[in-house]
Amino acid sequence: MFDHKTFLKNVTHDSGVYRMFDKADQVIYVGKAKDLKKRLSSYFRANLSSPKTEALVAAIYRIETTITSSETEALLLEHNYIKTYQPRYNVLLRDDKSYPYILLTKERHPRLTAYRGAKKIAGEYFGPYPHAGAVRETLSLLQKLFPVRQCENAVYNNRSRPCLQYQIGRCAAPCVSGLVTDEEYDQQVNYARLFLQGKDSQVLEHLIGKMEKASATLDFENAARYRDQIQAVRSIIEKQFVSQDRLDDMDIIAIAYQLGVACVQVLFIRQGKVLGNRSYFPKVPANTDLSELTATFVGQFYLQAHLGRTVPNSIVVDHKLDEKAELETLLTEQAGRKVVIQDAVKGNKSKYLQLAQMNAKAALSLKLKETSLISERYIALQNLLGMEKIQRMECFDISHTQGNQTVASCVVFNENGALKSDYRRFNIEGITGGDDYAAMEQALKKRYDRELDPDKIPDVIFIDGGKGQLNRALQVFENLQVKWDKNAPHLIGVAKGVDRRAGQETLILSKFGKEIHLDPDDLALHLIQQIRDESHHHAITGHRKKRQKAFTQSGLETIVGVGAKRRQALLKYLGGLQGVKKATLDEIASVPGISKALAEVIFETLKD
Repeated sequence: MFDHKTFLKNVTHDSGVYRMFDKADQVIYVGKAKDLKKRLSSYFRANLSSPKTEALVAAIYRIETTITSSETEALLLEHNYIKTYQPRYNVLLRDDKSYPYILLTKERHPRLTAYRGAKKIAGEYFGPYPHAGAVRETLSLLQKLFPVRQCENAVYNNRSRPCLQYQIGRCAAPCVSGLVTDEEYDQQVNYARLFLQGKDSQVLEHLIGKMEKASATLDFENAARYRDQIQAVRSIIEKQFVSQDRLDDMDIIAIAYQLGVACVQVLFIRQGKVLGNRSYFPKVPANTDLSELTATFVGQFYLQAHLGRTVPNSIVVDHKLDEKAELETLLTEQAGRKVVIQDAVKGNKSKYLQLAQMNAKAALSLKLKETSLISERYIALQNLLGMEKIQRMECFDISHTQGNQTVASCVVFNENGALKSDYRRFNIEGITGGDDYAAMEQALKKRYDRELDPDKIPDVIFIDGGKGQLNRALQVFENLQVKWDKNAPHLIGVAKGVDRRAGQETLILSKFGKEIHLDPDDLALHLIQQIRDESHHHAITGHRKKRQKAFTQSGLETIVGVGAKRRQALLKYLGGLQGVKKATLDEIASVPGISKALAEVIFETLKD
């Protein structure tokens, strides 16, 4: 039992942060207080406020405190501790992804591209967008409206004639001289910039002026082109969800909670336009107050500056916040401008809040249905295999193109569905190209031929393949240096049907020594198909990345003595890879930093 009376005698009345530990010395809760002594004393009253607090107090073994100079400092430290320790009685936002932006580069002929990460490239950033799909959709839209290039510089620098995008009117082809002047191209870039800034009316005014000027000078061809562009822009503006009243940059946050599951919906509004929405499902301890959930979410969501999230001018929430002033102070300091949190709004903002609340309820309803279905599928699979409980399942697949760039994938599922943090890919090397058996053997050894934590040992392992693949996997497990419990794991082969159609799979159960065919509507089969398809997707995605990397390499990477700076100099002075390949020995030797001897090596390597 924790001796709280002795502990409280030595606690000060200063502001600060406290960490509660359990018997295993794990941090189970992090909190902050204006007065540490008063706050901590409240946990040990006769009548506690909620069952959650009662369960927390019962688990306390010791408490540590950290005194801070202000409440604002305590709030920041609290969120840093929550991020570090992931305490089970705190609300935890399980999201560590940065948000994508649209980047307009700063160069002679700027390009539009999707960008994620630290803003290291010179240019203008527009966003953030809620997900990559919204960025792709916006870039596709911009390409139809304004012929600004979206190609990589490696492509742009090596074009001798315009590409297909020019032929279909989606790029002005600044890569080829004579097709567009710098002034004309910059004009289209400016239109795209204004459009992304939400200044649609200015774009239309510019285009109408151009059309009228061309018409007055009897340049009807250009006048018709401007007319078509005006119609396209107007058509898009009509379809977009844009506020009639100019709204500040803001995020609208609404929460729906049911059956122990919380959905936080964030609606992103920039330059008066709704860029999209995103749902979050934080880990919420039972009986958590929704005001506490809102405050914790706002803190964790915006104070993680390393994720590159921008803080809007205004944040609208649907629950009152006790620590509103402290959060505003912290976010203002981080953003370098005034940031306001609003928990009572009227007019257009209230309409947006209602929209966010509606989306939160819909997303939560869908999540609960998915959770229920996953549970039913798990039970069906447990019954099929005669297992009381399946804690963890893993599935392996192999992907390659004619034996090249072979990649193996391992995906992990538990009773809650996909456990993506435990997914793995393995680069397969040193085998005969196309030998899937050897590839599977190498992947399994990399994964399992070492000591694993007990909770990381799977109950079931699915092998995407027939008898041959499964038999090789069984041989691998027989020869592993690490010996596991005889009851785990159960290896199962998933062989495709004759015409490779879903629902015709053959399951090869190694422990029972038999093959079975399940009904296409069987819930257990649906779960196996889901795991198998996820493994296939993970493998092929890794393979494509590896293949693309090999495809885009210049050929200079393999030459000893040619590092990144020398590669860059060769490509710059000789006009790209084609220029290097066509260059004579003397031309290569004339590049700064390239000696005569190294030039001979480069020349002979590329010639061969």
